[in-house]
Amino acid sequence: MAVTTRDKIFTAAQDRFHALGYSACGVQQIVDAAGVPKGSFYNYFKTKEGLALEVLETYVASSKREILSNAALSPLTRIKDHFGFFISRYEKDGFDKGCLIGNLSAESSENVPLLREALRDSLSTWADLLTKVIAEGQQLGEIKSGLEPAEMARFLINSWEGTVLRMKVMNDRRSLDDFMSIAIGLLEKKPGD
Repeated sequence: MAVTTRDKIFTAAQDRFHALGYSACGVQQIVDAAGVPKGSFYNYFKTKEGLALEVLETYVASSKREILSNAALSPLTRIKDHFGFFISRYEKDGFDKGCLIGNLSAESSENVPLLREALRDSLSTWADLLTKVIAEGQQLGEIKSGLEPAEMARFLINSWEGTVLRMKVMNDRRSLDDFMSIAIGLLEKKPGD
């Protein structure tokens, strides 16, 4: 199957947005990376923000959030496997790209209202999925009962995004391992809890 000009632009944008962020990446950099003329961009995308929305949608779809809904796994295992998936992804990337959601969120402003709204929706949906898994784990006695599920879900995501920023700076997995150890320790019900 031949790679279309649109595909080349989209793939280049995925890489450039992930590596450089939204603001530091211009249309010219995207088309240069794609190896196509700048005018080609506007044949397929109305705006850079519109392209970023598509890139974000693809990234979220590839983030295996469905792990959190897999009833064949225990709730705590789902949470471990979900974050474990990201760790393996970052390891393959050499620990230097980070999370596209976090990278774009750090730059979101009123100048990109559609992207900002999409990021907000993505984070909310992610938190809702984690909230359900935590509540289910509490009902099954696998996750500590004293935790408020929605608050804990937001905390995990906020902590994860900070962890991934540190991973990028340090260019290693140590912060990811720390997150897993501490986050799972906070969730896991132990005898006497």
